[in-house]
Amino acid sequence: MSEAKRSGRQARQIERAKKGGGMGRPYIVRNIPNYDVLSEENLQKVERAADRILAETGIEFRDDAEALRLWKAAGAKVDGLLVKFEPGMLREVLKSAPSEFTQHARNPANSVRIGGKNVVFAPAYGSPFVMDLDRGRRFGTLEDFRNFIMLAQSSPNFHHSGGTICEPTDIAVNKRHLDMVMSHIELSDRCYMGSVTAESRAEDNIEMSRIVFGRDFVDENCVILGNVNVNSPLVWDGTMTNVLRAYARANQAAVVVPFILGGAMGPVTNAGGIAQSLAETMAGCALTQLERKGAPVIFGNFLSSMSLRSGSPTFGTPEPAIGSMVIGQLARRLNLPLRCSGNFTTSKLPDAQAMMEGTMSMLAAIHCGANFILHSAGFLDGLLSMSYEKFMLDADLCGALHSYLDGVVINDDQLAVEAFAEVGPGNHFFGCSHTMAHYETAFWDSDLSDNEPFEKWEAAGSSDAASRANALWKRRLAEFEAPALDAGLRDGLRDFVEAKKRSMADAWY
Repeated sequence: MSEAKRSGRQARQIERAKKGGGMGRPYIVRNIPNYDVLSEENLQKVERAADRILAETGIEFRDDAEALRLWKAAGAKVDGLLVKFEPGMLREVLKSAPSEFTQHARNPANSVRIGGKNVVFAPAYGSPFVMDLDRGRRFGTLEDFRNFIMLAQSSPNFHHSGGTICEPTDIAVNKRHLDMVMSHIELSDRCYMGSVTAESRAEDNIEMSRIVFGRDFVDENCVILGNVNVNSPLVWDGTMTNVLRAYARANQAAVVVPFILGGAMGPVTNAGGIAQSLAETMAGCALTQLERKGAPVIFGNFLSSMSLRSGSPTFGTPEPAIGSMVIGQLARRLNLPLRCSGNFTTSKLPDAQAMMEGTMSMLAAIHCGANFILHSAGFLDGLLSMSYEKFMLDADLCGALHSYLDGVVINDDQLAVEAFAEVGPGNHFFGCSHTMAHYETAFWDSDLSDNEPFEKWEAAGSSDAASRANALWKRRLAEFEAPALDAGLRDGLRDFVEAKKRSMADAWY
């Protein structure tokens, strides 16, 4: 599309991107403070509770003899599968982990900085189903997976291509990791995530990254993330720890995440869940440092609640949201990058419930100081479904959050004293020189909100936000052009993928 044919809204967004403000940045540098909810005294109480859990109850490490050997060598008490840690031990081990690191993209302009004041938005992750207004809910396919990569790549509101945006269930379980990372590399020039379902699959994805970036570069720099989960409560299973160590061994970043449903996998009380989360996450993060000292790692968290009447998980509720604030404080005390919260909802449709719950949990991530926000868009149905329409609505919210995180700039130009002198009392600012200098970039422009008078909206068909999102994702896919990829790299990757696939029979579990 030529510049002349772009709408006024599109032109303004492009202008913002050129100036490095608004959307279109490789990542956000926050200009608002983190929100701290606990006092120093209460933070110490949480940390002491986590230390007691680690020292008195301990954590089991199953099916990973090397992890047990590493813990024993580091001075932990190992009794069979149970590992106990003296207070302060894990904090000492974690001192070698970097407080910030760069994840490199194949387009260097899209590399992201994770940690510090930096904020990175990535799509939702892991849903077996997809849904849209036309076809309803169905199992995800590789076509759906590729569609969501294209939608993320085509939006200036994201900074990261994500990982398993939805499960491509039409591809064998033992082979889909190859197609997923291949799709990320072909259809996006942003950073991406790799497989965590088996150590060998993680290593395959790391090897694909070496083809793209070069073996020596990958050994010295982070180019791929792996999101690993604790089997809460207080169990690290071998699948996850072997994957975690594979990423660390290659100097790539593990995102270490407990998934605690209060009342099921953790206490119903917020403070108890937070203490559990701190204990489990510190242990996982520290294991990366025993595998390779100085390897990048992200302190992750996924607090959630459940309906105690039915036993159903609930997402986007207030208790986990405020709990995320405390997790942010604890991660900063450990000097580790943070992944926390996201756009969570249990709603089955991209409706008012979805946006209310999603906004509550997303704002918690913003205010707790999260650096890497997975599940920024598309999360529906308690993470069982990836929604095309919700993806577009959430992308719009991510765009608004760029401006929100910029805060309020104070300088002579922004204070606009000269504009008051030009306009004078009782007159409007529409045509004054200050307005004319800023009108293209002054305010965030929504891709989906309807701000027209009621009569004009009604005459145009009275469409709601979900219907407008439906039209937008279809248009984005129709107009999508993949970023350039060197033909030699593409051929090398395809040869690797095909050789791997030929080496094994399909497995569907």
